[in-house]
Amino acid sequence: MDHGSHPVTGSAGLDLAALIVRLVLLPATAFVAGIGLLRPQVETLPRRLGQVTAALGALSAVLAVVSAAAFDVNVVGAVVHALLVLAVPVLTTRRPPAGRWAAIGLLVLLILETALGRSGVEFAVDTVYVAGTAVWFGLAALALARVRTPRLGPLSWTLGGGLALAAAVQLVLSGVAFDRRVYETLFGVALLAALVLPIAATAARRFAVIGVAAAFLAWSAVVALPKPAELPVPGVPLLADAGGAPVLVSPQRPGVNLVHLSAPGSVRAGDGTSVEAVPRPGASGYWAEVELPAGRSELVVGDRVVEVDTGTSAGVPTAAGPDGPECATTALGGLVAGRKDVLTSCPADELSEEDADALRKLVGFLADRKTQSITVVDDTTPRGTAAGRVVREAAAADRIAVRPEGAALVVVSGWARAAAALDGAAAAQREQPAYPFGLYVAPWLLTGPLVNSVASSTVPLRFDPRERAAVSYAVALDNAFPGEAATVTGFRQWLGPEQPAAPRVQLFASAQVNAMPMLPGQPHAPGMDSPGAGPGFFVPQGTVVPVSFPLG
Repeated sequence: MDHGSHPVTGSAGLDLAALIVRLVLLPATAFVAGIGLLRPQVETLPRRLGQVTAALGALSAVLAVVSAAAFDVNVVGAVVHALLVLAVPVLTTRRPPAGRWAAIGLLVLLILETALGRSGVEFAVDTVYVAGTAVWFGLAALALARVRTPRLGPLSWTLGGGLALAAAVQLVLSGVAFDRRVYETLFGVALLAALVLPIAATAARRFAVIGVAAAFLAWSAVVALPKPAELPVPGVPLLADAGGAPVLVSPQRPGVNLVHLSAPGSVRAGDGTSVEAVPRPGASGYWAEVELPAGRSELVVGDRVVEVDTGTSAGVPTAAGPDGPECATTALGGLVAGRKDVLTSCPADELSEEDADALRKLVGFLADRKTQSITVVDDTTPRGTAAGRVVREAAAADRIAVRPEGAALVVVSGWARAAAALDGAAAAQREQPAYPFGLYVAPWLLTGPLVNSVASSTVPLRFDPRERAAVSYAVALDNAFPGEAATVTGFRQWLGPEQPAAPRVQLFASAQVNAMPMLPGQPHAPGMDSPGAGPGFFVPQGTVVPVSFPLG
């Protein structure tokens, strides 16, 4: 029975009542199973030991029923547990062989209850620990009752060593064995206790029952205790959980850091002044700039504390400021993929050759359409400056004039400048026939908050946003940071360095589309959700489709 699994995240949550029930139920059940397993090895069972076994069996049965009524526990499993734990004391007195079989069934059920949700090596480790504890309970109880048991000493050392080895394996698998979480968190302390106490109980046989009981209590608590969050690594943007809400800290270096929230809230560094997180142009969610000191410190998000470690090295200047959100969400793509890459640069720091080639081909496409003039929007970042130069040189080569009011708008700036430019274009198009040859954006500008600000825009890409990899990225991103908009640079980071060779450039149109128009405020019919609704869409509430053949 699982007494503490969080229904949303699946991670163990610290429900005190469920934890107390678990810490009484499982050891009592293990004691009863151990006595049932070893009863056929002795001629008679002392009356007092039989009474203790029966009392613990009754207690375990009651707690199993309580678990089914009060917690999210399988009713059938609870009933079977209660029947078996009541049957073992009765059968061990009257028919010891039958009692052993009932004890075996109870032990199997106990292993399943203790190891619920685990598989592979962790399940094997749980099996060893639970079975070893039950047998040791039986041996120690019989020894205290002065019942002759064969080879108690060697068996005790074997069982103690087996339990310690199982705990050591679990400690390594948990990931906390070699850092401070092993002694700074209840989870780590419980695992340490499960490792040390069996050895201590073996050495002090007179107190073996107490030692084994304490070790099994610690082992039972491990599954119910929340697993500690990974320690922050200086220079690696931090994706943390603040009471069920995601928090992104970038670049996690001394100085100004961006803190990204999925909902409105306040942020402060330690005892500093609270800063309200606000929307940023072109980005989804809410953002706050917070000054973090060097080394380990605490970031308070609402009423939750998030540990950060900025180290001592200098940060990345463009990780904050206007281009900070793009930099942070790019790093988020790698974090979602499970990589912990140190942030050394941001997308706005340089123009890649692939993007430069895509922009040249975009200008070539406009020339083929007989576009006479374009308006270019760039900025002063290294990428924006280089992109503006590439577009202007390509336009000059194709005899396209660059004017303040051109026939087409080409935006190659960062998110903040692009948001203003696209908002202005949308306003101009509502008033008069502006940009008759369309609106075009650089590849890194394909993200929902930007392209959804206009009715339609075109972008040169080397991937199809509808392909499996792009959809998988969008789903994984939404799972890790609900409501976060997919980005091209985040997708590249999610794919990682071992990416396949990019295919040829193709133009895609992003548009807000409603295939089944309804009256204002009228909901869609069942099964007729609007395009872009739900997980897996690169641009929410819209569609992205190819509008050209691959460009030569």
